[in-house]
Amino acid sequence: MEELSRPGPRVVGLGILGSMVVAEETRSRRRNPLVTGLVILPVVPLAMLAAVRLLGYDGGWYTLVALSLTPYAAAAGVLVGGLALALRRWWTGGVALVLALALALVVLPRVSAGEQRAVSGKTLRVLASNLLYGQADAKAVVDLVREQRIDVLNLVELTPSAVDRLTAAGLFDVLPHRVLHPAPGAFGSGIASRFPLKEVDLTGDSAAKQPGAEADLGDGVVAEIVAVHPISPDVDTPQWEREIKDLSRPAGEHGLRIMAGDFNATLDHAAYRTILARGYRDAAEERGEGLAPTWPSSMPVVTIDHVAVDNRAAVLDYRVFDVAGSDHRAVFAEVRLP
Repeated sequence: MEELSRPGPRVVGLGILGSMVVAEETRSRRRNPLVTGLVILPVVPLAMLAAVRLLGYDGGWYTLVALSLTPYAAAAGVLVGGLALALRRWWTGGVALVLALALALVVLPRVSAGEQRAVSGKTLRVLASNLLYGQADAKAVVDLVREQRIDVLNLVELTPSAVDRLTAAGLFDVLPHRVLHPAPGAFGSGIASRFPLKEVDLTGDSAAKQPGAEADLGDGVVAEIVAVHPISPDVDTPQWEREIKDLSRPAGEHGLRIMAGDFNATLDHAAYRTILARGYRDAAEERGEGLAPTWPSSMPVVTIDHVAVDNRAAVLDYRVFDVAGSDHRAVFAEVRLP
């Protein structure tokens, strides 16, 4: 029998049937452009996100939202890369995995506890809670303060009615010293403490109150406390950036400082990392809990509530707690001072 010459496998002459077999095998070897396009599609935003994250560019509101999802993007990059390789899209898969690796290198350290300074001073147990326009359950807040033996409580979105309910629930029996600036809506904040407080101005101008105080821990030891709540970036992104960057001078230029509250920022936002670069450490990251989400409490996705600790201190513990009636989880840190 005569042998047909065709690209691909050799087929003994079968006339039209042989030609159809060869043609089908040839088509099967060609890459489907639709599949290729669908695989490439998610790699483009992944590359854009990796670029702005690694360059330290916060940009506008949509960029900030994307940056807050960096840990998820790193995981998605691995899945996309694996799928592309399985479909024999080698370059696409390789690029996706390289981008995922780049993001993983900035995300994974958050799940590993850092080495702490060998200090032997007093300990301070700090809790910060966003009260959701003052609607959080006051008894739940006070119960948490008692159960966790809190020394300093920072409250944001503190309204006059919330102060009344917290008073009735017994908060100021446990934490008698206070610096309170209640206001309607999201603009009030306050600090309550076991220790005497002296109000001091520790931040720049801000839309919401961000009170500061010196807590006298005794024996000449003083800690500066700031209740943090910069404006939400969806309201005014440039002002949000200014308010975060105005939160603190470099550590060492003032007394030992602890800032806790709703920063409206994650570790993937350059504005928050600017604070840390000035001599602070994120308590969650220090204890390997940097991926523990705090908002929204019904289905936590992102970590925007923080305790930022002067790097002269040691972080002994960090946890998050649900608070009934609030859309944020409360954040707790135990800190040992020099």
